[in-house]
Amino acid sequence: MKTTVEQSLRALLSDKTANGELGPGSRLPTERTLVEQLEAPRSAVRRALDVLESEGLVTRHVGRGTFLTESARTGADAAPPDTSPVEIMQVRVVIEPPVAMLAARLATQADLDQIVKHLQAGGTSNTFEDFEHWDAKLHRAIAHAAHNGLLLSMFDVMNTARTLPVWGTLKRRTSTPERRACYHQEHEAIVAALVDRDPQEAERTMRAHLNHVAENLLGRI
Repeated sequence: MKTTVEQSLRALLSDKTANGELGPGSRLPTERTLVEQLEAPRSAVRRALDVLESEGLVTRHVGRGTFLTESARTGADAAPPDTSPVEIMQVRVVIEPPVAMLAARLATQADLDQIVKHLQAGGTSNTFEDFEHWDAKLHRAIAHAAHNGLLLSMFDVMNTARTLPVWGTLKRRTSTPERRACYHQEHEAIVAALVDRDPQEAERTMRAHLNHVAENLLGRI
């Protein structure tokens, strides 16, 4: 039977993977940070990490830290490892515009405050990695604001595909400061529609944004 600390650690890593903070090869927070976040003794955190390491979900390197492995996202709650960028964008276009429409209707003020926070952080990002981090958090915050657990679960499965190497390589190769600035402007339009509680505009701006991303990445889908 899993310990409470192990369950909490798995939930923490699952959340960080779903919102784009972690992917295969990412370094986990330090043991000291995990002790604080999980509010658990260091010995219990180490035992939980031992279990995850034995399952091949993490790997530890002396002097470097603990890293998430490729196996961490190959379960039933992850996108198939052979998912292509075309498939990712097809699913995003199907799911995210209606989700934005729901979010415009159902978001709480706390949801909107979080969305705006992520938008602003993305706007001040100076690197590809930072922008991608806040981009992932923004889109998930919008999905969360729809307050539909099933939709959020579907979104999270789709979102794990963003950690696939083929996706990251393609995004990096096609990313420029000018394109990131353009994406940020499109994000601003989406968030403005959410704040205005305009479902149709939220759906339209999200669809336009994703179609633009797909065009830049793939030509068209």
